[in-house]
Amino acid sequence: MASSPLSRPPRGRALPAVVTAAVLIPLAACGGGDKDKGGDGSAPAGSEKKNTQLTVVAAASLTDVFEQAGKAYEKEHPGVRIGFSFAGSQELAAQVKQGAPADALVTADTKTMDGLAAETGEPTVIAKNRLVIAVEEGNPKKVGSLKDLTDEQLKVVLAAEEVPVGRYGQQILDAQQLRVKPVSQEVSVRAVLSKVELGEADAGLVYKTDAETVPDKVDAVDIPDAQNVVASYPAATLKGSEHAKEADAFVRWLSSDEAQELLRKAGFQQP
Repeated sequence: MASSPLSRPPRGRALPAVVTAAVLIPLAACGGGDKDKGGDGSAPAGSEKKNTQLTVVAAASLTDVFEQAGKAYEKEHPGVRIGFSFAGSQELAAQVKQGAPADALVTADTKTMDGLAAETGEPTVIAKNRLVIAVEEGNPKKVGSLKDLTDEQLKVVLAAEEVPVGRYGQQILDAQQLRVKPVSQEVSVRAVLSKVELGEADAGLVYKTDAETVPDKVDAVDIPDAQNVVASYPAATLKGSEHAKEADAFVRWLSSDEAQELLRKAGFQQP
């Protein structure tokens, strides 16, 4: 499994879309002499093993748990290697529409996935999530509710509305008829979290699972269910995949007991 840091959100992890390719791994030669080779000195048939490299583009909020899931999947499927590209769902959608080579997609909302119906197979919701108010450790500003975010003395950071968590956040605020003036609007939930974590913001709306990734740096103020929203995470194969069978197997595995247990431990809700 491979992943690399996101270029913009400090805590996110992103991998530029790469051409999915099969990697040939020669088997180690054993013994001596030419008896292990063909008559022309070449390796005999069956002496090479082909690994399938899958590229999965996924919402930034899945970064930590998918890194664990990827390792678990590779262990169960030694012929498959998985590389992840993590970013805001709107960025992933742009990549897919531009034809970036990838095999599977997981977004943080059904709206983004539905907009890619021409490029994907049938999506399956693999997890759900809720929002919390992320504050600095110890909650020095004493933020206790959504209403507190309207205090103009408070530095609040939100995700941009084209980002699923930003859209969810605005939906929550609008339902409570609360007007919040953010000091910045970020490109992903991990960027919002990073602003709070680094002390560049007093509070921000993030997914519960993201706040739980840095419990020693950020506290989470719960939002009552009656005021909250439920975020759904659909997964689907991409029609342009060169490894459709393997991609479909991975997407189906995300609904397996093992994958669901990893998601549950990370704080995600059952689909």
